[in-house]
Parts: sequence; structure tokens; C-alpha cells
Amino acid sequence: MKEPRERSRVPLADRMRPGKVEEMVGQQHLVGPGAPLLRALRSGRLFSMILWGPPGTGKTTLARLLAQESGAPFRSLSAVTSGLKDVRGVIEEARALFEAE
Repeated sequence: MKEPRERSRVPLADRMRPGKVEEMVGQQHLVGPGAPLLRALRSGRLFSMILWGPPGTGKTTLARLLAQESGAPFRSLSAVTSGLKDVRGVIEEARALFEAE
């Protein structure tokens, strides 16, 4: 955990994000007890998915938690602030990770 002084510099929204899938609020039909995403995560059989919805609904938070708890690499890109160069960079990084396995 970050030192109190350093932690106070982190935006409140980031400090309030859940640290585990079980701490997610909402979408219980997907991540609640016995729900499909939680079962897939616990069985080690996550699948490709597209998370779609308005800003601020937890898509990136959920993706980050799924990656964190499964041990998968995670890179976040925003369609608003990222360009083609950023997308190509992430694709190259993924390709290198895949080829290294």
C-alpha cells in the first residue's frame, strides 16, 4: 500500500476503485456469486470479451480486475486520447508476449 502522503496525491476515484472482483458494485448477473464471469475467472478459463457502455460505468475497472486476478497482462487505451501509434504499440507488445510463451 502507498504511504499516506503519496496516497493523498492519487485521485479519489482511483482510491475508491475496488481491489477485487467481489468488491464490484453492480452487474451482479455477471460478477456476483455463481455468475458467468466470476466462474470463468475462478476456473482459469477467461475468454475474449468486449465491454461496452457509457463512461464511468466500470468497464476498465472490471477489465483491470479480471486481468489482475488471472495474472494476465493489461493495457488500457482510450479511444479519445490514443492514436494509431498507441494501438500499434500495444499490439506489438502483445505479439511479443505471445511469441515468448
